[in-house]
Amino acid sequence: MALSPLNQRRWRNFKANRRALWSLILLGFLYGLSLFAELLANDHPLLVRYRGEWHTPFLNFYSEQTFGGDLRTEAEYALPEVQCLIMSAGALECWDDPEGILAEVEEKGTVLGQPVDKGFILWAPIPYSYQTIVNTRGVAPGPITAQNWLGTDDASRDVLARVIYGFRLSITFALVVTAISSVLGIAAGAIQGYFGGVVDLVFQRLIEIWSSIPSLYVIIILSAVFSRSVTLMVLLMVLFGWTALVGVVRAEFLRARNFEYVRAAKALGVGDMAIMFRHVLPNAMVATLTFMPFLIVGTISALAGLDYLGFGLPASAPSLGQLARQAQQNLQMPSLAFVAFFTYAIMLTLIVFIFEGVRDAFDPRKTFR
Repeated sequence: MALSPLNQRRWRNFKANRRALWSLILLGFLYGLSLFAELLANDHPLLVRYRGEWHTPFLNFYSEQTFGGDLRTEAEYALPEVQCLIMSAGALECWDDPEGILAEVEEKGTVLGQPVDKGFILWAPIPYSYQTIVNTRGVAPGPITAQNWLGTDDASRDVLARVIYGFRLSITFALVVTAISSVLGIAAGAIQGYFGGVVDLVFQRLIEIWSSIPSLYVIIILSAVFSRSVTLMVLLMVLFGWTALVGVVRAEFLRARNFEYVRAAKALGVGDMAIMFRHVLPNAMVATLTFMPFLIVGTISALAGLDYLGFGLPASAPSLGQLARQAQQNLQMPSLAFVAFFTYAIMLTLIVFIFEGVRDAFDPRKTFR
């Protein structure tokens, strides 16, 4: 689908801002990788070949009996006994000497000298999920090692795996909250500014009352009453965040509603909704997009702050705010503080640079060579 001349000019203006373009590429690459976090960091193998049949443990449930074991519970693939069963086609000798049998199978393809159908296990590059407890011999948080590239947290969970999952969660959470809040805020601001009069007066008084509610206290109370979840946090953030864009959009519509082209459209019988969202709203997008990065950054920061205080996402969620709290509680392990700081710094800086380019692209007064 070909872009219109206006959108082509906007795209050229955005590409002319090299900082914004490279920030978009880098953030898109990082976020794209995080969308496949299950393939990058997982304590379940990606592929298993057992007696000629292929299995995908990271997607499906397989009991230990599937691989020749005794239990009906899910196989613990990190155990040497389970790995030995898979590699040796379920040899019973795995229960006596799993490490020795596994070494013989990998080296010679035999079990006690007898050839077997050698299995295959494909692990993710990081063999830990964000909830996996890493064996660090009682040391938590653990230092940076060859197995744990960023160390472990105070619950012996791999920090790099939690950063990958937490990065995806933070960006997705911010995009969802910002999208819903923007739709509500733009609609409310457009109605206020376009119609004015009593409509504007009533809306303004309601928004002032709503904005005066101490949102932090309400969020803390509701988090204590209800079970904490991502859905609850999205609803609470939208509930108190949709008013952020109302003032900006309202001011633009109040300014533009008496322009000549608006009066001409009304004289031609064009409906109010068409005038508002087809003719006036595009002129208000520059101011709206200028404020948008602050809304996204504010959402990420608010989520991190609530997680830091313990009133945000559940403790089992891969939250970057929890990582910052752990860094404050474990000053003897400075790597946690560095990881939390640089993750937030890189993420928020890239978002600001991208929206700086978007703002310039939508500004009709700016033309770049």
